[in-house]
Amino acid sequence: MADEHKSTFSRRGFLKGAGVAAATTAVESANALAREAQAAAQPDPTLGPGALPVKLRINGQDHAVTIEPRYTLAETLRNNVGLTGTKVVCDRGSCSACTVWLDNVPALACMTLAIDATGREITTIEGLATGDTMHQVQAAFVKHDALQCGFCTPGMIMSCAALLERNPNPRLADVKHAVSGNLCRCGTYPKVFAATLEVAQQRQQTAGLVGLTTGKEA
Repeated sequence: MADEHKSTFSRRGFLKGAGVAAATTAVESANALAREAQAAAQPDPTLGPGALPVKLRINGQDHAVTIEPRYTLAETLRNNVGLTGTKVVCDRGSCSACTVWLDNVPALACMTLAIDATGREITTIEGLATGDTMHQVQAAFVKHDALQCGFCTPGMIMSCAALLERNPNPRLADVKHAVSGNLCRCGTYPKVFAATLEVAQQRQQTAGLVGLTTGKEA
């Protein structure tokens, strides 16, 4: 009965187990070194630091530029494409003067790398107008004198126009929220609000007239 409960542990078994563990560790280390060597032999996927060709889709047109990977979208638009409507004011994402659209969503061009915008539809303040005809929000800003120094104006317009695209019937609170990240040092916010709300009202009236003409409710 005592033999049944006798421990199976022995010095021979311990040494045997230790040898197996050591061999396993050695094999794993060798495999890790082999993987590191294989990775080192592959081309480095890192881009830069030199310039490279990049294709950007801006305002419905393709633009080929050669830029360093560190270039922001704002820098590229202004310096390489010649679209200077996008303003660089704070250059750290705190004033929203550089607002553009990426796939119709407002984005800060000074905080976006140009290479990260490849394959996306970029819309700038220049892209809102149709030829020589201003966008409704642009025209309303002029009418209501919703600009003074003008540095914040392109970003303000892009934010307000984006609001009307996703919400055709905004309230004053909606407009305030839409431009809450846009800093205007001249304090033209009340005129910005009035201009945006007027465009929304104009569009509703136009939709109502179209509905009456076609016999359908707007």
